[in-house]
Amino acid sequence: MGNLRIVVVNTVISAEDENDAALLLQAERGSALRIGLLEAGYNIVASLPADLYLPERIAQLQPDMIIIDADSDARDVLEHIVIATRDERRPIVLFTQDNKTSSMEAAMAAGVSAYIVAGLQSERVKPVLEVAMARFRQEQKLLDELSDTRNKLAERKVVERAKGLLMSRHRMSEEQAYQKLRSMAMNKNLKLSEIAQRLLDVEDLLG
Repeated sequence: MGNLRIVVVNTVISAEDENDAALLLQAERGSALRIGLLEAGYNIVASLPADLYLPERIAQLQPDMIIIDADSDARDVLEHIVIATRDERRPIVLFTQDNKTSSMEAAMAAGVSAYIVAGLQSERVKPVLEVAMARFRQEQKLLDELSDTRNKLAERKVVERAKGLLMSRHRMSEEQAYQKLRSMAMNKNLKLSEIAQRLLDVEDLLG
């Protein structure tokens, strides 16, 4: 867990002068975050601005986790992050000052694993990231199981259609059609659903 490769994404505040309270607050939070990450032994591979190049940079760096350090409204950042993690999901932790329920819901819908409002002490960073990682893995497991179930269902439908085709074309019983598919699959060294799909494709071609 400690050797996770982390990318930190910062939202940039435009401040008129260096005494701007919001800017100082974000600087303090950013500092606490970095100290916490380094003390816990995490590897900060990059600190990136939340701009249009973010998806590209994340694709290049391939981090294990993304941490967003946002002052308030992080919607723009989330849009970039969603694009960046669309094809390859990663745990995302958002540290922010925004305690609005709508913002939290939008972040969770966008795929954020942990939404942490204010009060970031460096010693809290490790447990927060561990919880986020555990939650992400659990979600990923459920998504994989769901995808697996859908694939099996789709495969079963293809096999049923191919059996129906053999039954109607060659006047076979359901058992005969199934055994025919099975022996064809074994001869070709293919899965049952693959040979069934080939059969349906040929039928489509020949009409």
